[in-house]
Amino acid sequence: MHAFTVIIPARHASSRLPGKMLADIAGKPMVIRVAEQAAQSQAARVVIATDHPSIAQACQAHGVQYLMTQEGHPSGTDRLAEAATALSLPDDAIVVNVQGDEPLIDPALIDQVAALLASDSKAAIATCAAPIVDAEALFNPNIVKVVCDRQGRALYFSRAPIPWHRDALATGERILAPKLPAKHHIGLYALRVSFLKLFPTLAPGTLEQIESLEQLRAMEHGYPIAVLPLLSHPGAGVDTPPDLERVRRIVAQRINPSG
Repeated sequence: MHAFTVIIPARHASSRLPGKMLADIAGKPMVIRVAEQAAQSQAARVVIATDHPSIAQACQAHGVQYLMTQEGHPSGTDRLAEAATALSLPDDAIVVNVQGDEPLIDPALIDQVAALLASDSKAAIATCAAPIVDAEALFNPNIVKVVCDRQGRALYFSRAPIPWHRDALATGERILAPKLPAKHHIGLYALRVSFLKLFPTLAPGTLEQIESLEQLRAMEHGYPIAVLPLLSHPGAGVDTPPDLERVRRIVAQRINPSG
């Protein structure tokens, strides 16, 4: 297994759930729960990259390594680049970007995405995607879709329902056509440090700005993205208060199954 580092970008600001990184989940802040899950992977180390002293204090209290980063980063990838430089990671090192609102992240999935990038020397990024199983998800603009080529590389990411099944959708009815190869992109990324350092210097792309999807910047500049196909969706992160309550119940059940 190629050695890799997990970096968890953790901004304090959140439009839909303010302060969610420190939201209590069974007695610990959410971002700490994320770090604990990531620590069960084969990562050489797990580091939280934050812009807020309260998150730094939570890391100190729970013995989790952290870095203070600038507040003004336009994206999580920019924050990762600063962190990778501060950690003096070599250019060929692999970093896995685990979102700070994924307290149920599967450690094995982190390993698999890192291994995919390590095995594909031509890819700049590795990520993963799961089958879309209902029409509501296909047409939901908050769910990012991806279509891939025969080698498992991303052709395009979109908030729109792709691929568009012309015949099945000709009536205007919103349905999921049988055997449609529609995939739900999961926001877990492995990147080489050399590309992490390059990414902030790339001009934002037109498609990136239209879709509001920063991974399109890499594709618009010609950097391939390898996509790991999953059999099923690994479970949603925390974006809303109902999400938070759902995760609290799951974690509490794991800690005390008989409770």
